[in-house]
Amino acid sequence: MDKTEFKFRREELMDIMGKGSIAILSAAPMQIRSHDVHYPYRQDSNFYYLTAFPEPDALAVFIPEREQGQYIIFCRENDPYEENWHGKRAGLEGACEIYGADDAFPITDIDDIVPGLMESCKSLYYPMGYYPDFDDQIMGWMNQLRRRARSGIVAPTEMVALDQILYEMRLFKSDAELEAMRTANDITIRAHKRAMRFCRPGLYEYELEAEIKHEFMRHGSRSPAFPPIVASGENACTFHYTKNSSVLKDGDLVLIDIGAEFDYYASDITRTFPINGHFTPAQKTIYELVLKTQQAAFKQIGPGKPWNAANEAAVEVVTQELIKLGLLVGKYETLLEEEAYKRFFVSRIGHWLGMDVHEPSNYKIDGLWRELEPGIVMTVEPGIYISASEDIAEEWWNIAIRIEDNVLITESGYDLLTSALPRTVAEIEAFMAGI
Repeated sequence: MDKTEFKFRREELMDIMGKGSIAILSAAPMQIRSHDVHYPYRQDSNFYYLTAFPEPDALAVFIPEREQGQYIIFCRENDPYEENWHGKRAGLEGACEIYGADDAFPITDIDDIVPGLMESCKSLYYPMGYYPDFDDQIMGWMNQLRRRARSGIVAPTEMVALDQILYEMRLFKSDAELEAMRTANDITIRAHKRAMRFCRPGLYEYELEAEIKHEFMRHGSRSPAFPPIVASGENACTFHYTKNSSVLKDGDLVLIDIGAEFDYYASDITRTFPINGHFTPAQKTIYELVLKTQQAAFKQIGPGKPWNAANEAAVEVVTQELIKLGLLVGKYETLLEEEAYKRFFVSRIGHWLGMDVHEPSNYKIDGLWRELEPGIVMTVEPGIYISASEDIAEEWWNIAIRIEDNVLITESGYDLLTSALPRTVAEIEAFMAGI
């Protein structure tokens, strides 16, 4: 992504903050996997959104209208010995030349420099509660300044939730962001298709997962956006099943919920298909119920539509159809009011999508469901999950189906970003048969 994209974001943030304020943002810490081995590093989404800086042990500071420079990075210095073991660092020069900082200092100097930058700033913008150790450090700097009040030092008197501002900025995608998300979707579609073609009875779920990850990496996605879900048979009734260790059985369905991450942007697509390539009548009935539910939701997606309208349309269809099948018994209005559908329709219709697979922007504003606007990307993922139970006819047992697609809200409606992936019963069976 071009440097100007990140510069524009920083300028937008500082325009919101105004003069007399300071924002402090910490890089994500390294996480231990076992003993002295770390998990692969992934930068904090908010930190990367403003800086593009991919390294740990870093701090970004933003001070609007500061004459000596508004954007400061604290980071690791170049160290030939450490770089020989773990790879090149940007260093102080790279932080400025490559990542656009106005100035850069060693991360070891933050205790000496940051309190001075905070002096006389009325407002401190900071994402509280994400990294407890750094929360303590921030409070330590604040108390240090308060103890110097008799010297004329004034600590910030207002703390503002920086994360909420950034989440709102992140909700609306630029052309560059959408390009990355389209690529992530394209890679995920390729992986789904590969899994469909490779699938057959007798394989293990993790063998499909291996095919998926292979397709991710060969197209430039070094990591999934979340742990892949490859859930066959009754496993699919567990919403976030990730063991992926069971044998694929003839006659069962397999639910695959996966998303590639590309250039820090996520995809999130689910398809459910028969392991042997052919839906049974009962499986087809539930599948088409879920598809009908998704189509009802699509009709309520577009600019100016309330976020919750798609979910309301979905639960109305689900309730009506489950009554027809005998899976819900009673009056439609009563069952809808009592939310009886939640036994089978356990999750809402979707979520925001972006740098995080569950983009954390607000769904309500001032207590009201927010209206959809152009530039927002969201998932539409109805699902029906029927566990074995004595009060349910056996033909429905362990049928769990989710269909999840990604949509971009446009000026005239929406763009289905995942349209290239088979979605109907006929399309899936034909694709799996190689037609």
